Amino acid sequence: MEREARRGEAETVRAVTRWYDENARDLPWRRPGATPWAVLVSEFMLQQTPVERVREPWARWLERWPTPAALADSPSGEAVRAWGRLGYPRRALRLHGAAVAIAERFGGEVPADLDDLRSLPGVGSYTAAAVASFAFGRRAVVLDTNVRRVIGRVAIGEAYPGTSPTRAETAVAEAYLPDEPAVAARWAVASMELGAVVCTARRPRCEGCPVPERCAWRRAGYPEWSGPPRRGQTYEGTDRQCRGALLAVLRSSDSPVGPEELEAAWPEPVQRERALASLVADGLVVGPAPEDGGDEVRWALPGGRGAGTSAP
Repeated sequence: MEREARRGEAETVRAVTRWYDENARDLPWRRPGATPWAVLVSEFMLQQTPVERVREPWARWLERWPTPAALADSPSGEAVRAWGRLGYPRRALRLHGAAVAIAERFGGEVPADLDDLRSLPGVGSYTAAAVASFAFGRRAVVLDTNVRRVIGRVAIGEAYPGTSPTRAETAVAEAYLPDEPAVAARWAVASMELGAVVCTARRPRCEGCPVPERCAWRRAGYPEWSGPPRRGQTYEGTDRQCRGALLAVLRSSDSPVGPEELEAAWPEPVQRERALASLVADGLVVGPAPEDGGDEVRWALPGGRGAGTSAP
């Protein structure tokens, strides 16, 4: 029985990787010439941001900062400014912090070891595994939402994965992972691509699936999700939108910004002050402080090397 299961897993891997070879999107960070640093930057940017919104900022980022050392030598505020409208700007501070750590602790080279990768600011288990696999061809269990959805449907028969991977889910993913590192890395990116473009969260295109006969969810008749209700994220009128509006003003200015400019960006005073305080607490904004010894307080993006790298 176990031998039959292993054979089925291997056949699934072969079918999905063949499908990937014929159908993969042309993403620049997947091309053979992409450096480990380019892959790491892409993983930071792709967290909670769609692929098409990442292409151009990723290219501009690498043109300006082609190595970790180049970014580490720039103020953290410049990383926040260059992050633009990708959203969740604390990622920019974390990426800057990772660049500083790489420059100071790893000779300017992105490490390949999983533990070393996890020691970098902003790099958790998923990002470490993704960089080890995609940049270095290492054997690692890469579990993003797309991979988890594919594994959940094909192997477990569930429509959606839970909030975070369980031990049982990780064990199933490990069982599917080929022993050969190069094949394991190919499976990781192929299963991720399948989840992104075919086995999607909403309206999956099952007619385009390379393994329909092996899908436990399909065999069970596509049972509905039995877990907690899945709520969509709201944005309009939230503190997150307010933070984004204030940061947009600061990014567009080469000098500290006064209260009038921030009030114009977000008129509601209580929410504006709350959002501004959270930006300061996160290390994304410095201030308030009197400008040139005067009475008016002004705010700016962080300017010192490494500033904000401890943001949670």
